[in-house]
Amino acid sequence: MHDELARLQQFLSGRIWPAGKLPFDESVITKAKEQQLIDDVQAIEFLKGRPSCRRCRCTSFDTYIRYYCAKCDKICVYCRNCIQMGRLASCDTLVRWIGATATTDVKPKLQWQGQFTAAQARVSQELIDSVRAKRSHLVHAVCGAGKTEILFAAIEVALSMNWRVCVATPRTDVVLELAPRFQQVFPDVTVQALYGGAPLATSYSPFIVATTHQLFRFEGAFDIIFVDEADAFPYTFDVALQQAVVKARKQDGVTMLVTATPSINMQAQFQKTGAYSFIPRRFHGADLPVPRFASLWFYDKQLQMNRLPKKIARWIKNCEDKGQPYLLFFPTIALMKQAAHLFSVPAVYAEDAERKEKVLALRNGEVAGLLTTTILERGITIPRVQVAVIGAESAIFTASALIQISGRVGRAQHEPTGDIVFFHHGVTREMDAARREILRLNAEVN
Repeated sequence: MHDELARLQQFLSGRIWPAGKLPFDESVITKAKEQQLIDDVQAIEFLKGRPSCRRCRCTSFDTYIRYYCAKCDKICVYCRNCIQMGRLASCDTLVRWIGATATTDVKPKLQWQGQFTAAQARVSQELIDSVRAKRSHLVHAVCGAGKTEILFAAIEVALSMNWRVCVATPRTDVVLELAPRFQQVFPDVTVQALYGGAPLATSYSPFIVATTHQLFRFEGAFDIIFVDEADAFPYTFDVALQQAVVKARKQDGVTMLVTATPSINMQAQFQKTGAYSFIPRRFHGADLPVPRFASLWFYDKQLQMNRLPKKIARWIKNCEDKGQPYLLFFPTIALMKQAAHLFSVPAVYAEDAERKEKVLALRNGEVAGLLTTTILERGITIPRVQVAVIGAESAIFTASALIQISGRVGRAQHEPTGDIVFFHHGVTREMDAARREILRLNAEVN
């Protein structure tokens, strides 16, 4: 029983979990309650008469639905905001661990043989200083600047002080890319990857890489949370996700933001405190690829009529003739699905169950390219990849998104150039703003 209680401690430390859905025998849970190691809290609290979900902390009145509950034979309320993690109703409870928190004696040994540029070394040290001071920090670095590598030493410092660390990102694809990299450089530390559909691990980990949605499941867990791509959808538009980061931190915990495209307000906020770092150049020193604009009139009608526009066909043939992998971004899932049969490569989108396998196939050279939505605008690195955006004038393609999409190109040191083309039905301010910002960054010096 003692071993089972230790496993429950490892799993529940820092977590808040639906009662009745713990991956442990009921006898273990009963024993933990008898020893006052866990307690229950209401899943839906009522603050001044308004419902508030204890898991996601969403307070929007429209998010809550009243219904007749067969379980308690009363009218209950449930939260729609985090329903993808299982429905929580006002008659449900969540379980927390209130005993001694689990820890680990493993000391991290960073195993990375790379070399920093002068700018990377400076920012790495600035981040280490903020970690030691437990001060929130913003790292503003262009796409391809080596942001992940800059985090290594700061994470090592945090782990060496027995602090619990989380790297959170809005996208599952980024979790799948980052977790193996962190595990490789910290081989003595168990790095857990948490995302929708991930296998459930019951062991304790001092280092977690997770989607921001997964932070709904944590409360007072982390000393340091690094939010990668802090300006990305849906994080930047979803107050509940931002609150989830705060809820998942310990009371004295801090947040480190890492992004290539921070807002003006975000920059100003951190510049005031002196906890702001900027890298305007890629690690290999080459310029960011500058997007070119190519008109593509009535592309949507052509695709809907089962005709592949000649400009797109020529662009794809050029990539394939040179053996260059490519990404073709679409403004909507509907248009991409409708046109998918016109292409010889797979299509990926957020709800695609085979998304991970398709991206891996592109990385391994098993497919020539991918059709994609903005789900792959960030965090993915494919050597020699060429990129085209269909319908770059669409509202979904903000300046920030277009800069990130452009940043997929030319990331490798041995091939720092490539083609990024915005196929459009009219140039927008966002397109112009993205191009101007890339040109401005190219004019900066470290």
